[in-house]
Amino acid sequence: MAKSPTPAPGASRRDRLASFEVARKAEQRRRSIGLFAICGVLALALLAYPIYLFVDDYRARNATITDFGPAAAAAGCDPVATNPATGNQEHVADGTQVTYDRFPPDSGSHYATPAPFTKHFYTTADRPAVETLVHNLEHGYTVVWYRAEAPQDQVDALSDIAKTFGSDDYDPADKFIAAPWSEADGGPFPEGKEVVMTRWTADGANPADTTKQQGVRQACGQVSGAAIADFMTQFPVTNSPEPNGA
Repeated sequence: MAKSPTPAPGASRRDRLASFEVARKAEQRRRSIGLFAICGVLALALLAYPIYLFVDDYRARNATITDFGPAAAAAGCDPVATNPATGNQEHVADGTQVTYDRFPPDSGSHYATPAPFTKHFYTTADRPAVETLVHNLEHGYTVVWYRAEAPQDQVDALSDIAKTFGSDDYDPADKFIAAPWSEADGGPFPEGKEVVMTRWTADGANPADTTKQQGVRQACGQVSGAAIADFMTQFPVTNSPEPNGA
């Protein structure tokens, strides 16, 4: 606080009070200016953050999937693994916990209603039941499971990849979901991997032939848009048990 002006020797009590009042008002002005400056900075920050989110969202939605993450060859992906699929059209009551053979699953019994087409990315806070997402697999979705404890930069990259898929109009090419997996969901995530890409494939000429249905999976050490694009190209929506379901 600024020092009060020193009254002249012999100044009256009224003069001294006036001097103190001048100093008090000057201090109030300085505090008001400081508070105004702080409020201005906070207002700019509050305004800048939504703008940043808008720009980031716009950038992701107008990017291509291969713009995110390393090249497929540098993502530390295991070879694609296949195994006989199970659970075609086997619906269980909502709330039933299904024990799957693989973690995360690539086929199996599931709930009667799949997750909506309009949402492509889930967090641990809003993810549907695993059994719901397995139904999406039956309809030709690529479900990319990510380790629930994955580093934030990996989660952010996958979130950006999810934004490259449209949600306004139904398009089979946009059958993509990214969702977290934790050990509490039924089993451990593959050691040293951050994502597992999964598909439930079938003979495109005869999708109902369960003898030709397979669960397909590929685990990767890093999120790679290029690896996801390659996986989705290799296993198209049309080659699934129920490709026409939303």
